[in-house]
Amino acid sequence: MTEHRLFAMPFAAVYPAYVNKVVRKGRAQAELDQVICWLTGYDPVGLQARLQDRSDIRSFFAGAPALHPNRALITGTVCGVRVETVQDPLMQQIRQLDKLVDELAKGRPMDKILRR
Repeated sequence: MTEHRLFAMPFAAVYPAYVNKVVRKGRAQAELDQVICWLTGYDPVGLQARLQDRSDIRSFFAGAPALHPNRALITGTVCGVRVETVQDPLMQQIRQLDKLVDELAKGRPMDKILRR
């Protein structure tokens, strides 16, 4: 089976789309960064370093300091796919991030997005 082409894309190429989506809906880039850091364990400096070194998405998630243990609580659909049923671990992490970004853009409170 061939690898999904998304895995080789630089995370820095996807990040501006996330920023545009949340800013267009009235949220701040800092909130997006907070969500990404919560999921991956990167601190803001580490996140910026990964954006600058143009790590691919596979490396971005593989190098994540500590994926949050509550990420299993992220459920729902993204593009018609149930996040919790995705078999490939990397694709599931990508879908979890997509779901968090969707929730942020829809105005959901940060406490609920971060599964507190």
